Amino acid sequence: MEKRTIITGASGEIGMAIANQLANKGHALFLHYNQNRTAIEQLQEQIPSDQIIDVIQSDLSTSEGLAQFIHQVPQQDIDQLIYTSGKSYFGLFQDMEEQDMDEMLQLHVKSPWKIAQALIPDMIRNKFGRIILISSIWGEIGASCEVAYSTVKGAQNAFIRALAKELGPSNIFVNGVSPGFIDTKMNQAMTAQEKQELIQDIPLQRAGKPEDVADAVQFLCSNQSKYIQGELIRVNGAWG
Repeated sequence: MEKRTIITGASGEIGMAIANQLANKGHALFLHYNQNRTAIEQLQEQIPSDQIIDVIQSDLSTSEGLAQFIHQVPQQDIDQLIYTSGKSYFGLFQDMEEQDMDEMLQLHVKSPWKIAQALIPDMIRNKFGRIILISSIWGEIGASCEVAYSTVKGAQNAFIRALAKELGPSNIFVNGVSPGFIDTKMNQAMTAQEKQELIQDIPLQRAGKPEDVADAVQFLCSNQSKYIQGELIRVNGAWG
């Protein structure tokens, strides 16, 4: 049966990798992006047009953008939600502005809350659904100068575990993927030397790739994960 899957943040490198892998498995996709229209257009060229149900633009770090997204997405016949949207904030916590705090909370906590809340009733009626969030290693162990990011990712992890218990009786699977150091634009502020020093601390001696994260998501979307619930799959090369 063809699965109808929403991917938020599909214009990011991890989101694009997930979209390509799920398209290869026959999923019909709703693709969301915020700013990177060029990346979405490239993704549309890579995926057969009959597998893309719709492309939705909205800023999920604002309440208005969230409302716009929920209005555009049908709340019936959605089988899976893959929430990859996110952004980091690097700096001393005491210097963080309240607006940045609000955006981080909205994007990483309230938006996945509200989107899941909108989709859950129909998933319950269908007795099936999957909700998968892309979290972070920092949500588990914390990071200096990324206090807010660590906090909201920790909130996502708690949300995954709690919602999985609530929705398990309805055959709705809630899980997460917790990447370590993945070689994406989110880390572009690091120098080559800083990256190399970090990689030396990773037992597998390499940075992760977006495809490594997508592999874990694809597994969670498959029948092979039918007894995995409320879990965080760590994709970090044993780092941390």
